[in-house]
Amino acid sequence: MKPLIGISCGIVHENGTEYHVLNSRYAEAVEKAGGIPLILPNPQDPSVMGELLGRVDGVILSGGPDLDPRLVEARADRSVSMISPKRDAAEIEMARRVVEEGGKPLLAICRGIQVLNVAMGGTLYVDLKTAGFPEHAFGGVYPRDGIAHTVRVREDSLLQELTGLSVLPVNSFHHQGIEKTAPGFVISAQSEPDGLAEEIELPGSRMVLGVQWHPEELTASEAHFALFQRLIREAEKEMKNSLKKR
Repeated sequence: MKPLIGISCGIVHENGTEYHVLNSRYAEAVEKAGGIPLILPNPQDPSVMGELLGRVDGVILSGGPDLDPRLVEARADRSVSMISPKRDAAEIEMARRVVEEGGKPLLAICRGIQVLNVAMGGTLYVDLKTAGFPEHAFGGVYPRDGIAHTVRVREDSLLQELTGLSVLPVNSFHHQGIEKTAPGFVISAQSEPDGLAEEIELPGSRMVLGVQWHPEELTASEAHFALFQRLIREAEKEMKNSLKKR
């Protein structure tokens, strides 16, 4: 049996109809690493959320549009993209449950790292340019698999263990970012040369890790693909433990 990996997805509206959407690269990365991808909708009913998370062995919080600045007691400005309160609420609850209930590994990507940080009590820069990082936003400049800058990886971190690198080239498609790190989490990668937090992880025996870049677009690189391989290995352990309890 292969582990089932739940992947959060976006919400778009077109001609009065609401759609759930997801870049296929996430599912492809999970399949390539040996897992079975399952797209998770955005349930507002806590019991439905519980049922969904109870049936997967690991979770990916995917990328997407900005979080509502009001979640960190800030105001939206013209830099903020279309806000989806339904998605914000569902993913924040999803992240909180996975972290607090333990067991399942979690990989949070781009928007996902911001969701994870806010869900656990951290804060965000609403717009990097006005927050003192004017050269950081690269959206639309490079292709999805293009390298925008490097990050400096902290020694003895899970990220360094997975990638084997102290300097990691990454892509970049965001204009919000981590400000205050959530309690209990540590920053294990910062962008060069401006020092913005690009990765957070929860120290412990399982993988709870968020990255600001998009590793699903960089799986040709062993260093980036290693994130998905670790997710699948830990999800396999969770799957076996769940089967024992049945």
